[in-house]
Amino acid sequence: MLSRTEHRGVCRLLSSVMSGTESHTDREEDYRFLHSMLMEKKLHLLFKIHERLKRFEKRSPIPVQEHAASLASDLAEELIYQGWRDEVKELVALFSKPHFKSLLSVHDAVAQRDFEPTLPPVPDDVLEEDEDSVKIVSLVKTKEPLGATIKRDKATGAIVVARIMRGGAADKSGLIHEGDELKEVNGISLEHRKPKEILPLLTSSQGDITFKIIPASSKEGLSSNKRKLFVRALFDYDPNEDPTVPCKDAAVSFKRGDILQIVSMEDDTWWQACHLTDNDSRAGLIPSQQLHERRVALQRPKGLFKPRQVKPPVMEDVDYGAITGIHIAGLRRSFRLGRKGSRAREAARSRRWSAGVHGSFRPPTYIEAIPYHRDPKDRHRLVVLVGPSGVGVNELKRRLLISDPDHYGVTVPYTTREKRRQENEGMDYHFVSTHMFEEDILNHRFIEYGRYGGHYYGTSLDSVHRVMAEGKVCLLDVHPSKIKHVYTSEFKPYVVFVKPPRIEELRLTRRRAKFISDDEDTNPVRIFSEEDLEDMIDLAETMENQYGHLFDKVIVNGDIALAFRELKAELKKIEEAEVQWVPAEWFCTSPTAARRSCGHLTGWI
Repeated sequence: MLSRTEHRGVCRLLSSVMSGTESHTDREEDYRFLHSMLMEKKLHLLFKIHERLKRFEKRSPIPVQEHAASLASDLAEELIYQGWRDEVKELVALFSKPHFKSLLSVHDAVAQRDFEPTLPPVPDDVLEEDEDSVKIVSLVKTKEPLGATIKRDKATGAIVVARIMRGGAADKSGLIHEGDELKEVNGISLEHRKPKEILPLLTSSQGDITFKIIPASSKEGLSSNKRKLFVRALFDYDPNEDPTVPCKDAAVSFKRGDILQIVSMEDDTWWQACHLTDNDSRAGLIPSQQLHERRVALQRPKGLFKPRQVKPPVMEDVDYGAITGIHIAGLRRSFRLGRKGSRAREAARSRRWSAGVHGSFRPPTYIEAIPYHRDPKDRHRLVVLVGPSGVGVNELKRRLLISDPDHYGVTVPYTTREKRRQENEGMDYHFVSTHMFEEDILNHRFIEYGRYGGHYYGTSLDSVHRVMAEGKVCLLDVHPSKIKHVYTSEFKPYVVFVKPPRIEELRLTRRRAKFISDDEDTNPVRIFSEEDLEDMIDLAETMENQYGHLFDKVIVNGDIALAFRELKAELKKIEEAEVQWVPAEWFCTSPTAARRSCGHLTGWI
């Protein structure tokens, strides 16, 4: 209770604050608002109410009657038989009013202290067991799941809590832990019941759900990582299309490229994660790296046992809408010269078949990522375009250059052949001696190189540095196996994989395709046979299986115009982003959090 002195002190303080607000003119509008609020009559009434409550609190009043509502009801019945005078009518009408009844009901609740939380009574059969080994937990059920998975213990047959989902009701309560044995739900025994029989009990429950639990002997809960772990997803996942997920409502869907925060890796099969941009703190299930790799390995390789149909070759013009007369350095024949002849093609197909059968591929799953805040003074990230021959990588690079030549640039290749009359040093090629070229090979100065017509051709790291030093975005076209030479924090490559569409669409689009041919091409027309198109799709699948973990973006080039717009928009979005997520291995080498097995999950509550 506030004494008179304390009350006067509060009033003086309030008065002082009010007078202080009148002397400020620099923020007159704000102080006028504060002054008007302090002058409110309701505020002064609140002070008086507070004073009265403190006064009664000190007296510690004791209720005269704890059942005023029932007493008023009995009195009303007695008055009816005492004559129907006006005073009696008025009093009976007053007792009958809903507001008066509610007032008496609240009075009784306060008098009986019913507003304080009480635990449900302990069942009689609990007394037969060790009192310390059983606990009763009551949780309020909402529209969302309670946030726990259950399973049957194979050794004892008991129903136990297999996993606690972060952010769910069970996690927030702190009363249910992994390994706890469930004995009853709302008084219904779970003995000899299967997990799938328990789920309907929980679904049909309304309001509070009461669990009878035997706590786990080990209080070990979900291990929390000392540092936050983020990953970039390298595949699409839709739990509605996954028949093996413990519960679709418990899972998190995501697309390739999404950033996920890993909450728990305790289970080798199902991890817990949430979207980086998700405001909901409740985590969900996602397939673990081991599970996804095992799934892909068990899938039957496409076309492995399907006989190929030999179709007549298709004559194709050579590049997508080439602009005649425009010559851009760096857009030349790839150093990865195409295999010609059926023997080489069959050998390559045999290698792919063997790799698919023996499972040497490691499908892309997740890659650990960290945020990168690009300073305006930093160089642009290197853009690496990869894809099988004929898919249109060269054309996409050419269109980017033409769209903004001041922003994009390409490397000038090195060669050991003689300079021709119409060529310029440093624009068409860097012409060097064979000895110098081979010395740079030994010093690992080439990202990629090859030999054609008795001469070396290659892309040097120095040529990449030159483009980036000009403040441009360097566009690089290499085989995926060569990305490792630039996959560092120095270049911060953004890797775009261009893949062909389905075979039906590929046939239609490549019939109308026109390819740029340089001066060294003796045949201006390229022939695409059915076998070439199938090889293109097979090679794209092989690249994605072997190097998919390096790809930041996958673009399907069915329509070159649409593919170009998608690529241009993606590069613009990356450059304008305040935060870019890059592989953690560029800046640190610490391993990811250790994992331990939690068993197979069979239900979700």
